[in-house]
Amino acid sequence: MRIPQCNPRLAYLGLRKEIDAAIARVLDKGVYILGGEAYFFEQEFAAYVGAAHGVGTGSGTEALHLALKACGIGHGHEVITVSHTAVATVAAIDLAGALPVLVDINPETFTIDAKQVEAAITPETKAVIPVHLYGRPVDMAEIIAVAEKHGIPVIEDCAQSHGAVYGGRKTGAWGTIAAFSFYPTKNLGAFGDGGMVVTSDKALADRCRSLREYGWGERYVSVEPGWNTRLDELQAAILRVKLPHLDKANMRRREIARRYDHGLKKSPATITPVIAVDRTHVYHQYVVRHADRDRLREFLAEKDIGTLIHYPVPVHLQPAYAGRVKVPFPLKNTEKIASEILSLPMFPELSASEADEVIAAIAKFKD
Repeated sequence: MRIPQCNPRLAYLGLRKEIDAAIARVLDKGVYILGGEAYFFEQEFAAYVGAAHGVGTGSGTEALHLALKACGIGHGHEVITVSHTAVATVAAIDLAGALPVLVDINPETFTIDAKQVEAAITPETKAVIPVHLYGRPVDMAEIIAVAEKHGIPVIEDCAQSHGAVYGGRKTGAWGTIAAFSFYPTKNLGAFGDGGMVVTSDKALADRCRSLREYGWGERYVSVEPGWNTRLDELQAAILRVKLPHLDKANMRRREIARRYDHGLKKSPATITPVIAVDRTHVYHQYVVRHADRDRLREFLAEKDIGTLIHYPVPVHLQPAYAGRVKVPFPLKNTEKIASEILSLPMFPELSASEADEVIAAIAKFKD
């Protein structure tokens, strides 16, 4: 598309000299797994989030899987989350051997409904995973109040919320433990897969470090079953270059979002994201709703404007999870939202004129 929905290559071009130098540094040093780059990036990113410890992983899915296992979650346990999310959230629960319990979302924020969380809790419930979807923080005060009342940990899914703030603290610093993804299109993206667990609980961090390398207590000696999920040195070096630029990039995303907010007022059939005063949205995606979403998407494609749907099929309706998830209540909001949402072009390098072109094209669309 002439105006793509996202373009991670531009993030590389803007920092090309620094990134190329970081890559060369790793190649010249000859240490490619769990060396100095990963060690320092774990410290730097955890400090950025406001947590005491960071543990790098091979992907965001594995970060969430690792967080679940570190919390002792496995077979016979239930974990509450949403069906309106990237399938990775539910896949991680399934990988841990637990049963995903899927509840509905708030139709304005697209994030987990705290009232349904409390209603879904059973004696088998061992955790709740709020997903800060699209870069919009969940109302963590409500979730934590429910979790503390029932004595269960909160595992934040921050795959899309790098730098987002709720109540004066960044996402990832609210729960018991949190998981981030560094997939290339994320607000802080690597040039391949990567993830990180962050927590201020030293015991949990130590267990994550052991589990990510075969459950080793000392090298080559496993004290419990683990597996292999490590953030490699090349990705860590690239992310170290990009981290100091994250806040500026997020600020640019908010500027684009404000431009969309203002411009799309002329297209009342297009429902724009809700803005909350007590939190900072980082717009991993700028997601609108439209009753005739599919035809609008085709119309924009004809204008050479790229869009995506995050996400077209709720997890509870996907074939792989038939009989593998629990849905205690009808997911009316989730199912309706999935038929109406559309992600418009959103990346820091998107120009004002390109955003205006998207706005003008939507204004020309006839329902």
